[in-house]
Amino acid sequence: MKYTLLAISLFSLSFFSTQIPSDDSANEFLASLNEEQHEKAQKSFDDLTRHTWHFLPAAMWPRPGIPLHELNENQKELLFDLLQEFLSESGYDKTLSIIELENVLAEIENNPDFRDPDLYFATFYGEPNNDDKWAWSFEGHHISLNFTVVEGEVSMVPRFLGARPSLISEGSREGEKTALHREEDLGIELIQSMSDEQLDKAIFLETAFWEIVTNVATETGPLTFEGIMMGELNEDQQVLLLDIINEYLSAMPEELAEQRYENLKNEEFNDIEFAWAGATELGEAHYYRVQGETFLIEFDNTQDDANHIHTVWRDFDGDFGKDLLRQHYHNSPHHQH
Repeated sequence: MKYTLLAISLFSLSFFSTQIPSDDSANEFLASLNEEQHEKAQKSFDDLTRHTWHFLPAAMWPRPGIPLHELNENQKELLFDLLQEFLSESGYDKTLSIIELENVLAEIENNPDFRDPDLYFATFYGEPNNDDKWAWSFEGHHISLNFTVVEGEVSMVPRFLGARPSLISEGSREGEKTALHREEDLGIELIQSMSDEQLDKAIFLETAFWEIVTNVATETGPLTFEGIMMGELNEDQQVLLLDIINEYLSAMPEELAEQRYENLKNEEFNDIEFAWAGATELGEAHYYRVQGETFLIEFDNTQDDANHIHTVWRDFDGDFGKDLLRQHYHNSPHHQH
């Protein structure tokens, strides 16, 4: 397998930023908060909630941090400016689209209090203007974005994005595909391209999981090997699998995506696994995962008659910046004994 295939696909993507995110926008947002807001928004770097995440609606899973509805318009603008710095154009647009789906659900369910697009929370850990390590999260229904910054290097995992509905079947936007349709369409295209022999390897369960397997675990390791390896796919199928990986990578700013690509390039590409469970047609429950030596992608669309997508990217050694922090503590003189 040649690395050029991934390089061509990766660099054809459109990114929002060409710079590693700085601390300035975080400092500007925090400086805009009053004392009461600041108390909610900022915690110590070692606070246990930094490793706690979920994708349920806020009414079902209380969150730390400050919700959007407690910010004025200027503060919201500063917060979304920060999100733009930490995401690519694609990642930012998906995030906004998922938030907007709360209005779609409010219309369908006639429950605007429960489906409130202002019930998304920002939480900061540590002092961006003083500390060599800090973190922040943006979270609510179907969104959990976790960023860790260590000496200017950035981790943005675990990263969860979901979409309900994935296809709007009623209301004023009926017939519209929503934020994560490419992740689904590419997976369907790949599984439908396979021969019977390949399908025997790729499909490891006839029934899809109800939920992503790793759920909201603080840490995760490699799942049991299932499915088909990259090296067992033909060239067109390899490109499709790389397109799936790149669709998830494309949420990152360009430099971060390039760094993550360099890490992937050092793995054995031929041993990247693609595993499928459930039906192979849109509209029926299905699940897939892509697993390498260091990372795991999971996609699930089973709930609400297969009209409810969950996706996640996990790094086995990098969630919540674990690898960056280990290197930081190893190299920092005041941590050496």
